[in-house]
Amino acid sequence: MCFVGQYVVFEDAESMLKALKGVEINAKQIERVCHHYGGLIEKQDEEMLKSQIYHSYELEESSQLHYAMVDGAMYLTREEKWKEAKIGRIFKANDNFEISDNKRSIIANSTYVAHLGTHKEFFPKFEYYLDGLKSLVIIADGAKWIWNWADDFYADATQVLDFYHAKEHLCDFAANYFQEPEQRKQWVEQQCQILLEEDVGKVIEGLKQLPINPNKKIEKQKNKLIEYYRNNRKRMRYSAFLKRGLLIGSGAVESAHRNVLQQRMKLSGQHWTKKGFQQIANLRVVKKSNNWNRIKELTVKAA
Repeated sequence: MCFVGQYVVFEDAESMLKALKGVEINAKQIERVCHHYGGLIEKQDEEMLKSQIYHSYELEESSQLHYAMVDGAMYLTREEKWKEAKIGRIFKANDNFEISDNKRSIIANSTYVAHLGTHKEFFPKFEYYLDGLKSLVIIADGAKWIWNWADDFYADATQVLDFYHAKEHLCDFAANYFQEPEQRKQWVEQQCQILLEEDVGKVIEGLKQLPINPNKKIEKQKNKLIEYYRNNRKRMRYSAFLKRGLLIGSGAVESAHRNVLQQRMKLSGQHWTKKGFQQIANLRVVKKSNNWNRIKELTVKAA
């Protein structure tokens, strides 16, 4: 019941169990069971955090390069309407495999953490899996709450601002500054090439040398972009990162939102209680992290 209930909506889970196992269990009972075991996972996680004993890695694994990515997305709740859920994804660099000539890749194994609530509540859950790792690359978009946390607790980690996020800011400015589409396209491509092959400082200087726009809002946007790049300069050393063979995009965590949470929890007409969302999210995380034995162990204890 937990497996099918975290996989499809409860009404479909009822039909699936009947077709596969020949048993008739109504959707409401499946829902109750899923929420129960999702709640038990939450209690286990809380106990692990209280113990202040973090995830144990083998020495060889702890020394390998790992990526940690964080992102947030909005979900509909009954109590507070739209509320942000944070998701974190951790994986070894050598678990990332290219599967086609166009650089498409898959990640063989990942550990996920999801929390509906504040970043202060999310990060302890995420840190449980990070504190035993010795070589860490943190990739995220420009959210200040992520980088403030990284600076405070993982100062030795390599920090990477998602390249496509940096490019998006550039494109937004160019769309307002340049009137001719072809000129705009060429300018953006040139700046992106500089970001990837040289240094963000050159892009900043290029922005400063652009003729002053009579539109004050566009000038304000340019200055804001310059300041944003300055603040993230250490995270935008893309040429150096690429020479080290590092990823520079956060697509892996964006896909985690789709595959881990949205695929089950952002369907048409769904609106969750906050508690219920977290319970089903816990089941999704356990399944997607290849850690379903946690559920099996709990059901054996119940028996």
